[in-house]
Amino acid sequence: MASNFAINNIRDFEFIIQEWLPTEGVFNYPQFADYYSRDDVKSVLEPILKMCKIVIEPTNNENETHPVTYADGKVTTPPSYGALFRKLQEEGWGTSNIDESPDAMVMPEMINAAVWEMICAANPAFMPYVMLTTGSANLIQSYGDEKLKQMFLPKMMNGTWAGTMCLTEPGAGSDVGDITSKAYPTADPRVFKIAGNKLFITGGDNDFSENIIHLFLARIEGAKPGTGGISLFVVPKLWVNEDGSLEDNDFITTGVEHKMGLHGSVTAALSAGENGKCRGWLLGIDPRENNGKGEGMAQMFQMMNLARMETGHMALSCIANAFANARDNAKERVQGRLLTNPKGVRVAIINHEDIKRTLMMGKAYIDAMRAMMYRVYLAFDQRHRDPDPAVRQAASDLIEITTPLCKAYPSDEGWWLIGEAIQSYGGYGFCEEYPVSQLARDMKIYSIWEGTNYIQSIDLLGRKMKMKGGSVFNGWVQEMVDFYEANKGHENLSKEFANLGKALKAYQEMLKSLNEASQSNMSMVPLYSRRILTATAQLYSGRLLLDQAVLADKKAQEIGPSHFDYNFYSGKVASARYYLRNVVPNVWAVAEIVMDGDTSAIDAPIEVYEY
Repeated sequence: MASNFAINNIRDFEFIIQEWLPTEGVFNYPQFADYYSRDDVKSVLEPILKMCKIVIEPTNNENETHPVTYADGKVTTPPSYGALFRKLQEEGWGTSNIDESPDAMVMPEMINAAVWEMICAANPAFMPYVMLTTGSANLIQSYGDEKLKQMFLPKMMNGTWAGTMCLTEPGAGSDVGDITSKAYPTADPRVFKIAGNKLFITGGDNDFSENIIHLFLARIEGAKPGTGGISLFVVPKLWVNEDGSLEDNDFITTGVEHKMGLHGSVTAALSAGENGKCRGWLLGIDPRENNGKGEGMAQMFQMMNLARMETGHMALSCIANAFANARDNAKERVQGRLLTNPKGVRVAIINHEDIKRTLMMGKAYIDAMRAMMYRVYLAFDQRHRDPDPAVRQAASDLIEITTPLCKAYPSDEGWWLIGEAIQSYGGYGFCEEYPVSQLARDMKIYSIWEGTNYIQSIDLLGRKMKMKGGSVFNGWVQEMVDFYEANKGHENLSKEFANLGKALKAYQEMLKSLNEASQSNMSMVPLYSRRILTATAQLYSGRLLLDQAVLADKKAQEIGPSHFDYNFYSGKVASARYYLRNVVPNVWAVAEIVMDGDTSAIDAPIEVYEY
């Protein structure tokens, strides 16, 4: 079959966690100190690498041979999914990592992220079931009382029950404030009757878990209109009685979507309370006791922000696997002769210049995106566990600024990048017998999930750039300036640092120009926001990739060409060179476009699109 998990080593994860990032403090946190150290990365990740190849990769084939179906009110998922879901949950590679009990053996977020990156690469359609169960359990952990925690968390952590989040409705997608789902009080002040319809709910149903726990947004009668009055409810598919027994909760699946990709992942339409018998537990304050203001959106954003990170990371995992497959194909496929030696022997296509460029481009983007993602995962560990309030605050600020970058950049670039991986196969890449076409179909949804990438860009230019009067964002940019100033004289990377400096200058000029232009024409912000987000991510990724290159260049010189690790370190330097010379110049290209201020796209009447 077409599916193939082609990632064959964990060396970059080791470099990031053990050599590049300052992770020693994280491993010394009390939650980790007795279980993990920086030296344990290999012992944790190598078995996962093997499991992905032997156990998970075969399940990816079933996404095409046994896709999700819906008949007579019931959903059917690929046959292997139930056993795989329980295995990952029971063995601690999923939801159990949120356990906050003192003796819980949980992993640092960085290692957990590497585990999930490989699992997602092995089967992108399966991973949402685990991630959404984890996210919904996290919300119960954070906002539920002890009764709800005891009722739901153990079975969500061990794979008996699954979970998901229910936001979107037929008439309320990105504008969540327009939801029409209602909640009505009962004799129990914590229990409400729920009525409403939800749409595009990933993992909204399955045939392999005993129950599904929905984190459901609805509005209590008397609450404010818009997002401010929304509340969050724990609404199980099957009601959980005091004695633990289950009964019908008037919560049904009315259909599933027929999608471009991720054919093993259920995307369901759901109906709650058609017969007036659906119930759910309120999380947080009753808005009738809080001047009509609900806490649902603030609570949901805890899950949403992590889900946005995970969505970008799933895109990265697909890109990484696509180029690993392209690399292997290029090494094996013999065709043509070198232009520099037209009478020579036929060669594997990896020797042709355009294929080498394609593979280096893929490597550079992957290295850059991964550097950004894992720098932010370090901040998640610091924000959650560091004893120093200043460290926690700095970590929180970094997460806030970079979440839209981590979500949007990989998921925007992945579509055309995987297209380039397909291109390297020639005609074979367009055939379903080869893995990259499925990867392209699977990954396209990531730019749409968890708030479209336009929404991410507006979040960046609006809320994130203006946090604390702009001081947080300005400090973030200044850190990049300071890094450039401290390293611009680097002997082996002088051109790359010069490009970073040029990009920083252009970026700052661009934001100043946009701010001035938007004073008279606010439409300039949404017109250019997506391109500015891309430029911002490229700037930050370039800064991080150069930091890696400085370290890798030093290591390569120390060990010399005969050392087994020399190619890894020299490869890190090469990908940084490519990225800073071929990708980062887009920053000043975007700056020139923004400062030019062309408004033809919004000035033209909509009638022009008829022709």
